[in-house]
Amino acid sequence: MAQSATAEITHRFVETNGIRMHLAEAGRGPLVLLCHGFPESWYSWRHQLHALAGAGCHAVAPDLRGYGQTARPQDAAQYTQLHHAGDMLGVLDALGARQAVIVGHDWGAPLAWQTALLRPERIRGVVGLSVPYTPRAPTPPIAALRAALPADSDFYILYFQQPGPAEAELERDPRDTIRRFLYGLSGDAAPDERWRPEMPLGEGVLRRLVEPKGPPDWLTEADIDFYTAEFGRTGFTGGLNWYRAMDLTWELTAAWNGAQVLPPALYIVGDRDVVLTFPGMRERLPRLQEFVPNLTKTVMLPGCGHWTQQEFPAEVNAELVAFVQAL
Repeated sequence: MAQSATAEITHRFVETNGIRMHLAEAGRGPLVLLCHGFPESWYSWRHQLHALAGAGCHAVAPDLRGYGQTARPQDAAQYTQLHHAGDMLGVLDALGARQAVIVGHDWGAPLAWQTALLRPERIRGVVGLSVPYTPRAPTPPIAALRAALPADSDFYILYFQQPGPAEAELERDPRDTIRRFLYGLSGDAAPDERWRPEMPLGEGVLRRLVEPKGPPDWLTEADIDFYTAEFGRTGFTGGLNWYRAMDLTWELTAAWNGAQVLPPALYIVGDRDVVLTFPGMRERLPRLQEFVPNLTKTVMLPGCGHWTQQEFPAEVNAELVAFVQAL
């Protein structure tokens, strides 16, 4: 794939799976879909859109269901991984693409893995950032989390389940929320400043996220302005509904219990990512190839926190371009 000058990022809307979806895109060539996480938007892929376009790809970063300029259904039951995978396959159809490479970060990573699992003939390759593929567990995820915690403890995923309290907390000051999340989960936060996902009952999430003195080097005030404007306009319910559909996803995916993710795959994670502190996560990584047999490489980025492609764009871009070009 030929190199080109820095490509312009353009925007359009497509109809997919019954909703209107906003796409940011750059370049021409083989399609690469970039799926963001929480609380983010297409904008979290701003560096990758240019790099992939320059490598001869058609890079497309949607605002996923519930986010930004894309439709935000109110019912949490419309946010299962089957809905999200259907959205991505509908984007392929809307763009006239038979196949794509799919890349996901944070919640976008389970979406990428699940899409590759469900429709491997449409996915040329799959890349997960931060969150590795997690096979379907024997019990529903919310019940499993509650059983693993002491009675006086909460976990952010459990806190997010009830509509209302999390919205009230996160929407009180969207700029403060964004600043705290982006710093507290980054590799720049000192060990005693890093966010811990477990918390006392009734505390909320922001008290565990320090107020930063200023943005880290990889983030600008203009970047914070963008996220603040988006969530100030939309609120956080759309993103929170992804968490509220976890048990329903578990119920609906029983037919894929024990199935493997078959397309060629790449996994990238920072060694300071809070996801690695989740119960059983570090033990799961050496077994990743059991569930993803065509995993070509696992990359651990020293000093990188949770916001992988924003914190270490040059390193992530190099890995993505090499992976796509090798397919």
